[in-house]
Amino acid sequence: MQEVTVRIPASTSNLGPGFDCLGVALRIYSQVALRRGGRRSGSPIVREAAESFFARAQIRSFAFSCKTHGEVPVSRGLGSSATIRLGLLHGLNTLAGQPLRRGEIFALCAELEGHPDNAAAAEFGGFNVIRTGSRQRFAVSAALKFVLLVPSFEVSTATARALLPDQISRDGAVESCGNAAAIAAAFVSGKYRYLRGVFRDHLHQPFRKKLVPFFDDVIAAAEHAGALGGFLSGSGSTIVAVTLRGPQKVAAAMLSAASPGSPGVNAVGYNNARIVITTADNRGAHVLPIRNQESEIRNSAP
Repeated sequence: MQEVTVRIPASTSNLGPGFDCLGVALRIYSQVALRRGGRRSGSPIVREAAESFFARAQIRSFAFSCKTHGEVPVSRGLGSSATIRLGLLHGLNTLAGQPLRRGEIFALCAELEGHPDNAAAAEFGGFNVIRTGSRQRFAVSAALKFVLLVPSFEVSTATARALLPDQISRDGAVESCGNAAAIAAAFVSGKYRYLRGVFRDHLHQPFRKKLVPFFDDVIAAAEHAGALGGFLSGSGSTIVAVTLRGPQKVAAAMLSAASPGSPGVNAVGYNNARIVITTADNRGAHVLPIRNQESEIRNSAP
């Protein structure tokens, strides 16, 4: 095989208290198209992933060209780097004759990411619970809507992680653990109504929200409009609300709370947010049928 196109979903991670161990794949997609031969080029993230793949697969490297396109915004807490890495790893694996199994590709992506939550969700789809040496995946009903407020500004993961404290209080740890367990129970059982009020944490959101100054107002507006709750997606800047009813009403309330003139929205660049309403993706990363590959590669060219 000389050409391949891989489709990878975005992901929202942490879900508040599930820091680095909870993630959900979303029906927002990127595509990575690879063609064997030619001149290898690409960003540092592409070069690093390729070198890691050839080393892990223990095969001789080969030249390839790579094109990426899709809907997942960069540095918005929606797993854009995981989509690129997974797309490249799956593409190279297919071109090389499948030397790595799916679990090995996930593990390699998680190593490159530095945390496994986005990689697990994007790779396997659905709701994922990840801890060292273990991963569990559960399908998510389309009845649960994810309302995303995507600001116009970026937040780097490194900047957001630098804000985290070395210690938190015992009471804060207990509440965070309890809420993370409640989130997992609600997703596993499918009783999503029990998600109400469980996204509060003491691990990262209280410290990172200074990078998204309208965070509290947007969450409050979403809940007032009927959402079960909301959280910072990954390290931000995207804010996610989940709801079983009235997603358009929730979206309008969130957008209004983040509009210029609203409390906390007084700095240049903190406007022009956009809304995305979607559901969970339960399939995860996959190679597109061969009949689509030529057109996908052609359409991805600038």
